[in-house]
Amino acid sequence: MIDIVIVNWNSGLQIKRCIHSLIIHEQEDLAHIVVLDNASTDGSTTALESLTNVKVRYSATNLGFGAACNLGAKSGNSPYILFLNPDTRLERNSLSVPLKFMEQPENSTVGVCGIQLVDEQSKVSRTCARLPTLGRFVSSALGVNKLPGLSGSGIHMSDWDHDTSREVDHVMGAFYLVRRELFEQVGGFDERFFVYLEDVDLSKVVKDAGFSIWYLTEANAFHAGGGASRQVKAHRLFYSLRSRLLYAFKHFPQWKAWCLLAVTNLLEPLTRTIWCLLRRDFAGVKYTWAAYRMLWRSMGHILRGDGRYNP
Repeated sequence: MIDIVIVNWNSGLQIKRCIHSLIIHEQEDLAHIVVLDNASTDGSTTALESLTNVKVRYSATNLGFGAACNLGAKSGNSPYILFLNPDTRLERNSLSVPLKFMEQPENSTVGVCGIQLVDEQSKVSRTCARLPTLGRFVSSALGVNKLPGLSGSGIHMSDWDHDTSREVDHVMGAFYLVRRELFEQVGGFDERFFVYLEDVDLSKVVKDAGFSIWYLTEANAFHAGGGASRQVKAHRLFYSLRSRLLYAFKHFPQWKAWCLLAVTNLLEPLTRTIWCLLRRDFAGVKYTWAAYRMLWRSMGHILRGDGRYNP
């Protein structure tokens, strides 16, 4: 059985459609659906309160994704937890296939499982990622991975068409099925990551604990992508940059973390500006520098490792 945890923040109709797809397709494998509302202001969870098998919990403040997931996970006790984005919609076999895969004795050391996600054009999204290294972070920071033939130099596995099942370093947190015992063993999500890379960090910890991560193409689900973060572009970039540095100072040798900090603060603002100008994206230039002003104000929090500065 599976407990599904959905973190909601102003997702509008998306979360209603997500819950509807769960109720229609996957009742047999479901124990509980837990919706943790992160101080939304759009009333998106109001209509869910009357639904059976759906627990809606409210936070007075926005806890961030990882902290909200941890809180939601405590509301159930099933052997598996599925962390699911509100901008997803499941299909008939979205739960049964990965659950059957995880239950097979030969897969007892598979800690996390993800499935194929398709976008609004029914195109398979390239959602898996490699665990970050200094080189991969720098490639993404400087836009090297955008150059022809170098798409595989970054973190995201955009150079792979995602048409076969295989072991990977990381599956996207939009559909992240994990064994509860393992999740609790490693302490859940690191709550210093307000949003972004908390799922990558957990995948790193899961693999360090001796478990593998699998991506399955035998099942799929719809994922819109971007979700509520589309609403706050400058903040989205800020949180992404901050999480990158938090990850580096947590997992990299100190000299590599400081190298990445230098690249992120001194070179990346310029390269991002150049890429925006080449696309004539003048709004993007504005968002870039707004994000970096927030990042520079939060640098003390990042270096102390607390990660909780919220502009």
